[in-house]
Amino acid sequence: MPDIIINARKAAIGPGLMVNRILPFRMRRMVGPFVFMDHAGPVRLSTEKGPAMDVLPHPHIGLSTVSYLFKGNVTHRDSLGIKQVIEPGEVNWMTAGKGIAHSERFEDPAVLAGGQLEMIQTWVALPEKDEETDPSFFNYQKDRLPVFRENGLWMRQIAGTAYGLKSNVPTHSPLFYLHVELKAGRRINLPDGYEERGLYIAKGSLELGSQVFETGQLLVFRKNEEPVPKAVSDCTLMLLGGEPVGERFIWWNFVSSRKERIEQAKEDWKQGRIVLPPDDKDSFVPLPEEKFRWKDPPPDALS
Repeated sequence: MPDIIINARKAAIGPGLMVNRILPFRMRRMVGPFVFMDHAGPVRLSTEKGPAMDVLPHPHIGLSTVSYLFKGNVTHRDSLGIKQVIEPGEVNWMTAGKGIAHSERFEDPAVLAGGQLEMIQTWVALPEKDEETDPSFFNYQKDRLPVFRENGLWMRQIAGTAYGLKSNVPTHSPLFYLHVELKAGRRINLPDGYEERGLYIAKGSLELGSQVFETGQLLVFRKNEEPVPKAVSDCTLMLLGGEPVGERFIWWNFVSSRKERIEQAKEDWKQGRIVLPPDDKDSFVPLPEEKFRWKDPPPDALS
């Protein structure tokens, strides 16, 4: 059985967008290097309300943000001058390192009006030796990502190594991250060889032992466990985990192994030392003034 079961909680990341927040959780901050996970959508908004969903330029340090879409499209802009529209099945992998700002805008009204936006966003904490690396951004189209098909099972390797598949996406520590489609009645085992492993049910339900798990639950397993859950209904799953990178502090959009580094990042953002995207610099998200506990992002944390 799972070591812990995490139920997604509702959180607002802007006036127009509610998400299911999975990580961090008060009793489980990380799964391997994954320190944050949001599931947004399916989103349906009228055309006039679409701009309210836009995530204005905001900063990050000490992590990689990973965007993966089931449906729709999102436009990314960042401090490096990169503009990239991400489509379903693609991966946007942005490494913040010593500091970057980016925005995410929903520029296709038809997508929002048609309920055709659904995405998963995660943060991957960087190892201490890489926390101050230069920022970078890569988009990986779906034909560059390994896919496996078998009777009742389809999976795409988003990042890392698992089941004999290896993604082209470069990572800074051992991990795995997969999108899995599982037909009702089919079983799946979790990747082995990793210290921490999680299974998030984005759609459908799974049976393990005598218990049934539902949409919006993250099941976290120990290394020595060998669960083989069965799909009760057709399922969309996200499998993720890897080797721990050590304790991390989280404040707003900043992740670091050192509290004092986060204090520096707060001042850098206030003083404009983290550069805004050159073609999206007319507005930005100010540093929050409210107080909240270390390691807990506020409800409107941005990814």
